[in-house]
Amino acid sequence: MQTANMLLKKFVRCSAFSFSIQHGVKQDLFPLSRALILSPCLKEDNSRSYSEKVDLDAWKEVMKSGLREVSETISEPKELSSLAAARETLEMWRLAGRPVPEKLSEEQLKAFMECPSKSAKKKYLKYLHLKELYKKNDKRKMDEKRKRRLETQERASEAEEPKKNPFVCLWASSMDKTYSWRVAQSMIFGQPLVFDMSYEKYMSVREVANAVRQIVLSEGCNRRSVDPFHIHFCNLKDDSLYHKEFIKHYRGAWDRLLITVTDQCYTDIFPKDKLIYLTADSPKVMKTFDHDKIYIVGSMVDKSIKTGVSLAQAKRLGLETAALPLDKYLLWNCGAKNLTLDQMMHVLLTLKDTGDWKKALEFVPKRKYCGFVNKPMHELKKTLDLVNILKLGKRPEVLQKRFADNYSKRLTQK
Repeated sequence: MQTANMLLKKFVRCSAFSFSIQHGVKQDLFPLSRALILSPCLKEDNSRSYSEKVDLDAWKEVMKSGLREVSETISEPKELSSLAAARETLEMWRLAGRPVPEKLSEEQLKAFMECPSKSAKKKYLKYLHLKELYKKNDKRKMDEKRKRRLETQERASEAEEPKKNPFVCLWASSMDKTYSWRVAQSMIFGQPLVFDMSYEKYMSVREVANAVRQIVLSEGCNRRSVDPFHIHFCNLKDDSLYHKEFIKHYRGAWDRLLITVTDQCYTDIFPKDKLIYLTADSPKVMKTFDHDKIYIVGSMVDKSIKTGVSLAQAKRLGLETAALPLDKYLLWNCGAKNLTLDQMMHVLLTLKDTGDWKKALEFVPKRKYCGFVNKPMHELKKTLDLVNILKLGKRPEVLQKRFADNYSKRLTQK
């Protein structure tokens, strides 16, 4: 009887357990019999899992990849936190009344954070602040100019509007074609003029932009000339500051310019005996314009007046140098004897067409000289003696005697 009851209980439990597995019933209903009643498939799975070996190398790789992902996710908030701290410092400096720009890009903010010292940061912010003020001033002027133009247009619309003259439009288009035809002819038969683009390392970004602006003006002046030069841009590397500024100015017209652009040096293109480097530091003075020579102009604009850079470049290459005869024809007043690139182009074009130094040197700024030398040297000496008499109240004989005494004393001292 007892054995029959035991068999009945076992049968009921097995049937209930199989029913719960088939219909998704939780095993928690039978907590007492969970360890005792196991299907043979579950026993096989447990035995297999205990017998398998753990691959430690794979586990290490998984853990390392997880650490890398965590470090990458942690580094981004660090950068964001440093940028936020920099913005907070900028806001504090702005509230303190320091010159801080209103808007800063992420690149400018990173450059501000990379400044080595506090004074460098202040100078950088002051530069950006002044740049922003200049932009605002230019925008204000442009708005005022636009407003005045709209007012004049309204006044003109109230009155009778004059009709456009078709002859003027035809004249402009025909002159443009004529200029292009002249420059195209100069590329075959014209005298070459070289712009040396190897001075990027001596200039700042702003100075390179000024140099490119002056070269653009020179190219336009040459294009409108009666007998233009064949312009060569030598030592012009791709993706350099010069190249980027040229593309910024010319945009799509850069590929259609009637000039020769190359990254080679001029000594590799032309013979050295025909090259003359024009520099204000040259000891040799240019007397006449030679139509058989090839003149080189250094494309450099420097605020600090770096003397001797172009002369050293010419000597390094073994080229002949020359300077404009400014002292011979002009009574120089003040300032360095360096001309801008567009002024040099005007001077060279006038010399090429006329050969007259006085007409050519009229393009020198009037603030730099008092006038032209119209008198011979002995008359200039008389005027200088007269100035000395008026200043010192003494006659030339007394001045000459004093000079002779001082000169004799120097000789005895030596």
